[in-house]
Parts: sequence; structure tokens; C-alpha cells
Amino acid sequence: MPILPIDSGRYGTPEMLRVFEEENRLQRMLDVEAALAWAHAELGNIPRRDAEVIMRMASTDHVKLGRVKEIEREIRHETMAVVKALVEVCGESGKYVHLGATSSDILDTALALQLKDALNILERRLGELEGVLMELAERYKGVVIVGRTHGQHAVPTTLGFKFAVWMRGVSRHIQRLRECRRRVLVGKMSGAVGTQAGLGPRGMEIQRLVMERLGLEPADISTQIVPRDRHAELVCILAMLASTLENFATEIRQLQRTEIAELSEPFNVKAQIGSSTMPHKRNPIRCERICGLAKIVRSLVIPALENIVTWHERDLTQSSAERFIIPEALILTDYMTHLMIGVLSGLRVDEERMRRNLEITRGGIMSEAVMLALTRKGMGRDEAYMLVRSLAIKSMEEGRHLKDVLMEDPTVRRLLTREEIEEAMKPENYLGTAMKQVEMMIELTESERRARASSL
Repeated sequence: MPILPIDSGRYGTPEMLRVFEEENRLQRMLDVEAALAWAHAELGNIPRRDAEVIMRMASTDHVKLGRVKEIEREIRHETMAVVKALVEVCGESGKYVHLGATSSDILDTALALQLKDALNILERRLGELEGVLMELAERYKGVVIVGRTHGQHAVPTTLGFKFAVWMRGVSRHIQRLRECRRRVLVGKMSGAVGTQAGLGPRGMEIQRLVMERLGLEPADISTQIVPRDRHAELVCILAMLASTLENFATEIRQLQRTEIAELSEPFNVKAQIGSSTMPHKRNPIRCERICGLAKIVRSLVIPALENIVTWHERDLTQSSAERFIIPEALILTDYMTHLMIGVLSGLRVDEERMRRNLEITRGGIMSEAVMLALTRKGMGRDEAYMLVRSLAIKSMEEGRHLKDVLMEDPTVRRLLTREEIEEAMKPENYLGTAMKQVEMMIELTESERRARASSL
């Protein structure tokens, strides 16, 4: 009976869930056993016909999960349960199953195969998110919106600039995951404490052949287990990615607030219900879900780091922990990415509300532009700052537009004409290089996407 929300199907995409299903994990362990038998046959250690039998029978079509669990209940050893179940279906050839290997050779290498599949899925998903943000950055690069610092109106920016910043964050995470692959997608075939004594004098060749067969890199050196700094790095990157997604979601939640109402996540007006008691509600539930799940992903960093520590050549303290943290980190991060793609693909943008919100401070957000206009006419920067500050305070206290207060000030009027004041007060005139930066980042991202595609 399902207990956790991942098991019940509430969280997780079908593709990523399949990677970590019990039966798929069993199949990956069998894939490693098959590759080991093949490598032994390649080196003449076992008859090729026996290796072919093992390779043919190393499938969940023949080795059933139920039988493996039945054996494990009796012998209380997971890997040996798989070995015994495979031996049973291989007949006489079964005597060559698991030859020279230890449990972690199978478990760690099978995990690497799962991670390879999972990272392929996540990288494709991130590429899709990057593409959505690229399109939004282009579409809204010139749409003016209030920039906010400390939760307060600051100076104008553009909505496309905001999306371009998000886009580059996703691009960096794709780069991190691609760099991490060469350290985390490694397997091992090194025996009880890493010396390969059980594999004989050609143990290094066996390890190389097995990993080539499976499409993995061999660990450069290992004890009985692949050192867990590799996996800790991956979980840390996933936690960073989850936090980035939460940052996007938090911004959308803030901008969906009734008082701001500039952005909002998609809402199906025909069927979706926002509240069980308040019929008018349209809550940002997808973004809130992303924020909640980010807490879980970040919490997995501590056990991942603690898994680096082991007694001597190995113990089992990391095994039980990573059965939770690695599937959870990948399933939840992938699911959060999937949710964010849906939110951004159907994002509601209220440009009229953005224009109205630009005027909430009655021109106050243009105070820096006025200050700099005065400095260009010869006034010292500090003097200009203090003058505009006093006039901005007067504007707020009297509830009048800053432009009107500026027009009445003799010092300002001595240096600036009415037309110059009006031009300085236009938000669209104070965007600096925002649009150029957006265009540059889109061009850079397109270039990286082409390079990634050509490397596949």
C-alpha cells in the first residue's frame, strides 16, 4: 500500500519514476551481472556459451522480483538474493554468475546506470525550461516593470530582463550537471576491498570491459564502494537547482499577490477550484508546491554529505540513507522542473497592471534618473542626491507627483528645462542596457544549446 506521496503518484513524472522503480533497479543489477559474465568470456575466463546463457537470462522476464524478495527474506542479503535467483534460471551456467565480484560492484554500478538514465531525463527537462525562458525573455524584453529591492520599488527594469536572468541560472545548472556526469557516472568491478584479488591478474581489464559494455567510466580507484563524494556532489547540485526553481516560484507568488497582480500562474477557470470556501480565490498552488518541495530536496544534502564518511573500506551506513535521498532528490527536482515549465508556459502577464504599478510612487522610482540628469548639468553628485532626496520626501508627504515638485524647485529649473524633466521621468528612458543584455544572453544561450546538441 502506498505511503509516501511519491509512491502514491502525487509527485513525480512517469519517466523519472520508472528509473527508480524496484523492477528497473533489479534489471540494472542484472545488466551488471550480464556484463561481468561477458567480460570473463572475452578474456577466456569462462566458456562463451555459459556467458551467453547468463546474458540471456539476466532479465526480469526470467528473474522475477517476487522470487528475489522471497530469497532475501530467507538469507537477508539483497545482492545474494539476486545472484541466487539468476543462478536458478541459468542451469549449469549459473556456476559462473557473480564470479570474482562483491555486492557493491553490482550495487554501485547499477546505481550509476540509474543515474545515467535519470540525468538524461533531467537535462532534457532543463533544456525545455531554458527554451521556455528564452522565448519569454525575447517576448518581454522591452516590457517595462518596476524593479524591486528589499520588497520596495527601486528603478525600472523589463520583464524580459527578469526572465533572461532566470534563463541563465538554468543554463548554469545544465552546465553543472554535465560537468558532474564524469564524476558520478562511474562503476566499479574491484572486489571485496578494491584490490581486484578475486578477479585475478586481469582484474583491471575485466573492470574496463564491463564499464565499456555498460557505457560507464570505471572509477579511477575505489575500496569496496565507490567513494560517496561523487554522489554528494550530485545531491548538492540538485539542491541548488531546487533552490533556483523556488526562487522563480517565490517571485511569481509575490507578483501574483492581489495588491501587485502583475503575473499569475495558469488557472483553469472552467474546472479549477482555488478555495473550498472562498469562490473568488486563484491561489498560486503550483509555485507553492515547488517552494515546499525545495525544502525537502535541500534537506537531503546533509545525509548525502554524511554518507562520505565510512568505516575502513566500507560499511552499510550510506546504503540505507541513499535509498531515500538519491531517488527523492532526482524525482522531486525533475518534478519541480516539470511544474515550472507548466507555470511559465501558461503564465498570465498583465502589462496594464505593470504600467499602473510604475506610478504608485508618483514618480519616485525616477529619482535616480533626475539626480543623474542634474549631475550632467554640472551639479555635484552628492549635492544632487540630497536635493532630489528632499524633493522626493516632499512629494511623498504631500501626495503629489515628483515631476510637479521638481517643476516648482528653482534649483532644478535653473539646470533642467521642463522637457528635460519630463524625459527624465519616463521609465522607458531609464532602462540602461537592459534590452541589449537580454539579446546578448539569448544569443549566448542559443550558442550553448547548439553546442550541447552537437555533443550528443
